[in-house]
Amino acid sequence: MSSNSYSATLTPDPWLRIFVLGTGCLLQAAGIAIVLTLPLPTVFRALGLLLWVALSAAELRRSERGFDCCSCIRLRCDGSVEVRGGDDEWLPGSLSTGSLVLANHAWLRIRLDDGRQIDELLRGDARRSHDWRRLQVIWRHIGAAP
Repeated sequence: MSSNSYSATLTPDPWLRIFVLGTGCLLQAAGIAIVLTLPLPTVFRALGLLLWVALSAAELRRSERGFDCCSCIRLRCDGSVEVRGGDDEWLPGSLSTGSLVLANHAWLRIRLDDGRQIDELLRGDARRSHDWRRLQVIWRHIGAAP
């Protein structure tokens, strides 16, 4: 196998997507509670509440739109990324800072060339999945590059 074709193709887990969105909703609710209990005048708490709700709702919508446009992720050995969209077309992108790969979990932050941002929580087992093992190898290679 040529090293240029070495890649990991990963399919997102719908349950992990539900977990990410559910956690986001819980954090939004926690933020609302915190803003409401701040020792500030009512006007400032109301403004803070509106700002918090608007920002967290926009972030949740951005995550949901990212999930909608991603059915599969391909990470190549040179660090390039492709995302298969809803129309089964591969869209080029790049890894963003904040991506993390651990033994059984990964948080990939991908920016598509058209500007969309995708954040995916993935899980796998290198003993059972060749693609997860390839992801581990590619990640070590990317991390070693200057």
